[in-house]
Amino acid sequence: MNIKNHQFDAVIVGGGGAGLRASLQLAEAGVKVAVLSKVFPTRSHTVAAQGGVAAALGNVSGDNWLWHMYDTIKGSDYLGDQDAIEFMCKNAAKAIIELEHFGMPFDRLENGKIFQRPFGGMTQNFGEKPISRTCAVADRTGHAMLHTLYQRNIRANTQFFVEWFALDLIRDADGDVLGVIALEIETGDIHVLQAKTTLLATGGAGRIFQASTNAFINTGDGLGMAIRAGLPLQDMEFWQFHPTGVLHAGVLITEGVRGEGGYLVNSEGERFMERYAPHAKDLASRDVISRAIATEIKAGRGVGKNKDAVYLKLDHLGEELISKRLPGIREIAKTFANVDPVVDPIPIVPTAHYMMGGVPTNLDGQVVEPSNGSEKVVNGLYAVGECACVSVHGANRLGSNSLLDLVVFGKVAGDKMAQEIALNHAHKPLPVDAAEKTLARISRLNNQKNGENVAEVGAAMRKTMQTNCGVFRFPDLLQDGVTSINEIAERVQRIEIKDKSQVFNTARVEALELDNLIEVAVATMHAANNRQESRGAHAREDFSERDDENWLTHSLYYKKDHQLLYKPVRLKPLTVEPFVPKARVY
Repeated sequence: MNIKNHQFDAVIVGGGGAGLRASLQLAEAGVKVAVLSKVFPTRSHTVAAQGGVAAALGNVSGDNWLWHMYDTIKGSDYLGDQDAIEFMCKNAAKAIIELEHFGMPFDRLENGKIFQRPFGGMTQNFGEKPISRTCAVADRTGHAMLHTLYQRNIRANTQFFVEWFALDLIRDADGDVLGVIALEIETGDIHVLQAKTTLLATGGAGRIFQASTNAFINTGDGLGMAIRAGLPLQDMEFWQFHPTGVLHAGVLITEGVRGEGGYLVNSEGERFMERYAPHAKDLASRDVISRAIATEIKAGRGVGKNKDAVYLKLDHLGEELISKRLPGIREIAKTFANVDPVVDPIPIVPTAHYMMGGVPTNLDGQVVEPSNGSEKVVNGLYAVGECACVSVHGANRLGSNSLLDLVVFGKVAGDKMAQEIALNHAHKPLPVDAAEKTLARISRLNNQKNGENVAEVGAAMRKTMQTNCGVFRFPDLLQDGVTSINEIAERVQRIEIKDKSQVFNTARVEALELDNLIEVAVATMHAANNRQESRGAHAREDFSERDDENWLTHSLYYKKDHQLLYKPVRLKPLTVEPFVPKARVY
């Protein structure tokens, strides 16, 4: 196979918010940067973020970045690293003002300042009462952010490779990362993109579950690339189930609905969140609300034909407010639930939404791995956004912190990459076998005889993850899940592609995506089975309490022998006093 070679200072895998914020920083610094994206950049999954981006601007009521930091640490169930959380919250206001100056069209208050709405877990004065901290563009905030960053990148002459699929990292004998091997989807050609620095910004992997708010492109590509390169994945047992996905569709209904005054009711018309979170009610953190909904359904108080949902009620808000602040939600409800929320409630159910774990990084976005009791930087490799774990979200992310994570750490990673590039005047030579493993994977698909069907194996994986590793986790289901997912991983190795053509071969792309998804699924199941406590989004029936004495640790999963190691949570902030773990109630 003829392989084409390219050289860049920086290669960024992923054209969503994280990748575009980093590429902008690099392009404006005069760096030769390439962005690879499976889809046109403004179709990246950041476009689906609805509710907003958090920052302690204090435009509606007095606010303080330290309160935001406290809320984020509490929301993380104390598994978030406090130095990273301080850094993010302290830089949040600056990031918002920067986006505003880039041209992002934030909604405005009467006085002209940026509009802010309440969001789950966001409070004033260390949990005293809910606060309006989330800056928004109606219910299309991610859409506005993505278009703003893309336009700035066009202005800065960032080079885009659209409908290209990164397959593997190039790592030499020293462990340094020297770029990526990529597939040009249109032609089927394989390319080597050599780079002094490489950034993974590939987003989440929610397609490991049957019911997910994630787009079909969210296949954990960066995680698959990292784990095949011998790197660990961190905290993969922690998956956020968003409380409000449309029943049978999985399409997200933003937390902004509840921020604007919407609330949940069961079949008896009861506002049941008052029983589970008497103080925060419908604005408790997402893991708390998801478990409350699952409990109501299990107790027989669900709504609908199969009593497998609850209602999200917002008709009392009035058509004017809904049309102004939540126009996209009204369209989603009409399209996917066949109801007009101005008149009728929306049937919703918890749906797999966000991956708190990912590729471990430091505060500069550099990928790190354990070494002799400490951590060492993987030279040349960075990760930002949902595919990374810095860790600002810990065991449970607060809504509207994900878009903040993208822009704060995307900028930092871009700056650090530019510094590294300035010091490295020449490219390191590529290993002679740089593309061999990737070509072997493609050859396996082409030459498999009487093999497995990619759709059937993918469906088996998603069913296993949904059944055995969902909102509530049970010991027998987890144990069975480990056995089942290991067997499905073996089936993935026997996938056969019927269509052998190179050009626009979607079957080949789906099979290569499944290679990534199964790595994420196996890591998730093993890590969940091994963590013997309940913390944040990881809720075990047999270990129902949080165990700080034994489990205040990050998990590190390695592909080889399914090895799990653990490292301590960083409880020491950068400048302020630590927030000591305590009971987490809302």
